[in-house]
Amino acid sequence: MNDIQRNPNDISITPLDLRNAIDSISAWLRLMIIGQPVLVERLLIGLLADGHLLVEGAPGLAKTRAVRALADCVEGEFHRIQFTPDLLPADLTGTEVYRPETGTFEFQRGPLFHSILLADEINRAPAKVQSALLESMAERQITVGRHSYPLPDLFLVMATQNPIEQEGTYPLPEAQLDRFLLQLNIGYPDFESEQNILKLARLEASDALDHKAVNPPPMLTREQLFSIRRKVLGLYMSSEVENYIVRVVLATRRSGYLPDDLERMIEYGASPRATIALDRCARAHAWLRGRDFVTPEDIQRLAPDVLRHRLVLSYEAEADGIDADQFIGELLSRVAAP
Repeated sequence: MNDIQRNPNDISITPLDLRNAIDSISAWLRLMIIGQPVLVERLLIGLLADGHLLVEGAPGLAKTRAVRALADCVEGEFHRIQFTPDLLPADLTGTEVYRPETGTFEFQRGPLFHSILLADEINRAPAKVQSALLESMAERQITVGRHSYPLPDLFLVMATQNPIEQEGTYPLPEAQLDRFLLQLNIGYPDFESEQNILKLARLEASDALDHKAVNPPPMLTREQLFSIRRKVLGLYMSSEVENYIVRVVLATRRSGYLPDDLERMIEYGASPRATIALDRCARAHAWLRGRDFVTPEDIQRLAPDVLRHRLVLSYEAEADGIDADQFIGELLSRVAAP
């Protein structure tokens, strides 16, 4: 069914249906991704807040598995791209193909025209390929030659990168990092989770040998997803909480909102995209917790993931061994919450 034909205000979709649909997906993801509850929650927040995600962690921590599992639960075409140094921009956007039978060029669409895109090891591609993502992530369109092509109304880029192996990698430019709604840093699971991972892997191997399929929950339709997004945007936020978001972001810009000892730690602060992202993510977090209003705690929980990739710390901070998370933690302790 074409998206244009869908009725976004279909009264047959009740709030309880939407809540149950997300709860089912959350339960499925926690079953498939053991020991990473924060990753599961942030994936759902990115989906509901309509933003792209950058997931960073050591090899073997289920980054790719998590994105695949989420894609299995959402209506939309999924495509995985393995980023490598020899990748070309046209490998993402598509290219003009000459048709000799008609004597004309026809645009052959690339992977960017899928609804859910997994950019695996995104930092292994050179700058030209990185730049091919900028327009699509910010404007939901791509330009090839003289023509611009709109992307699907549901379009999510979920990228992974490995922070350990730096040889043969290309650091993402700040302009592209700023287009990611969240950057998630994931660590190793604990003892009990590791045992459960072992059991799950053994069970999946056994099911594969017996040709058994493990089915995800009913797929979340675009109609349901867009209905939830409207509800998320409609959550109540008091003017005090809204002002708190602005003050937190302004405090990263050496704008007089922080004491001198913190201002010397920051070289460049977060852009207005961070303000928008913090608002959207805090609303999604509150909705997932079953509330119809946003609290300062929602903002504090999401601030590290929204801000860490948008800050450039000063030389003095790096010399003192201070990273972005430490700076954000200190910032939140200094900016008064309502």
